Amino acid sequence: MFHTDPFIVWRNEFSGTKFFLCALIDNDSTFKKKAPKAIKEIRKFAQKAMGTSDVRLDVKLNKHIWSRGVRNVPTRVRVRIARKRNDDEDAKEELYSYVTVAEVPPEGFVNLGTKVIEDEDD
Repeated sequence: MFHTDPFIVWRNEFSGTKFFLCALIDNDSTFKKKAPKAIKEIRKFAQKAMGTSDVRLDVKLNKHIWSRGVRNVPTRVRVRIARKRNDDEDAKEELYSYVTVAEVPPEGFVNLGTKVIEDEDD
């Protein structure tokens, strides 16, 4: 798995892209806070999975979470997390994670696992 330091990682996983399935079910939240809490959960999940504290979300992912309103958040979402180098000279960290929404096959969420894709530039 990952070390606590994001710079000490294996070469084949350094800038790799991964697909994950995030569960966003939260019945304990106030209904007006479900979508913001889902965004926070995705950020927390990406921090833990990729080992970076700087997590950036794609606009399409945000629109997907908010597509049914603040109350009716999707129960599951398939995300694509890419760890990239920070180009800013003033950045606190060298790496950041970029989270986008990934398409779900027509057969649904059945048997979708984590996939690692080697260095693919979009």
